[in-house]
Amino acid sequence: MNIQREQQIKAWLTEVLGSDQFEISYLAGDASFRRYARVKQNNKTFMLMDAPPEKEDCEPFVRIDEFLDGHQVRVPHIQAKSIEHGLLLLEDFGDVVLAQKLNQTTVQDYYTQCFTQLSALQAIDATVDLPHYSREKLLTEMQLLTTWFIPSLSLDLTEPEAKVIEHTFNLLLDNALAQPQVIVHRDFHSRNLMVLASETTLGVIDFQDAVIGADTYDLISLVRDAYVQWPVAQVHAWIKQFYEQLPSSHKQQRDLAQFKKDADFMALQRHIKILGIFVRLFERDGKQNYLKDLPLVMWYVLEQSQRYPELDAFYQLLEQKIRPAFEQKYGACPEVIL
Repeated sequence: MNIQREQQIKAWLTEVLGSDQFEISYLAGDASFRRYARVKQNNKTFMLMDAPPEKEDCEPFVRIDEFLDGHQVRVPHIQAKSIEHGLLLLEDFGDVVLAQKLNQTTVQDYYTQCFTQLSALQAIDATVDLPHYSREKLLTEMQLLTTWFIPSLSLDLTEPEAKVIEHTFNLLLDNALAQPQVIVHRDFHSRNLMVLASETTLGVIDFQDAVIGADTYDLISLVRDAYVQWPVAQVHAWIKQFYEQLPSSHKQQRDLAQFKKDADFMALQRHIKILGIFVRLFERDGKQNYLKDLPLVMWYVLEQSQRYPELDAFYQLLEQKIRPAFEQKYGACPEVIL
């Protein structure tokens, strides 16, 4: 970090804390230009978000944090903010992410809590407060498959193959936009949920990209986590569990089979996007940690596209052309856990 930024941060903290007697310790980075640091003063700790204004705009984070906080979603309270300098002082949620606590014994209780929180989140009317997950946005995300992922395999698509992909994208878009539209966190998974000391409610972080979109999106982000594989039967049981607690308005002309199809199609859209993002993080940004998770994401894409006749041409393209090149470069997909 440059010395000027460091001095700016220390001066701002001194002002908002009313003293220069504090300690700053920076945490490991994530996939953005934001950095976080724990700030200790006497017996209190806070979390500093350093979002350099020329690289990151922290205004969406502040706006959505304050909106969710005002609707009793368990997000970090903002203690102090300077949007023009890209500095926020937040409530400290600690270091225990849900991912660290999950195993076959604990996951049911934790995920039931997640579903309760997700239902409460989806009940908030935010249609005028948040942007919509538009067809254009959803499509742009999936196009990362053809702009980053497939080129990384040194593959060229024929015109019929490109048309198969385009047709598949349109099927997924039509489905996503036809689903009931609610608040979507967009990264509601085990690395963005915090186990808080002496609270049963989980802390929610990394919500600044929230939009209005399909009601299956956050559900599948959790149960088909890009970093964790659960048994197929268990995932289906969770989809059923969540379906049962949906409001009746979301079940009209939508039985469990249709909801499951909606969830599968939404998951396919998300995992197609993630294939492109993980490759881009490596090739453009030099972040290779995500490459080890590519085989699981590829497995999800195969698994979700093989059971619907209208996706069969896409599945055959994946299986016959893309998967062999993928496994040669990135490793074998994991086995199915039944």
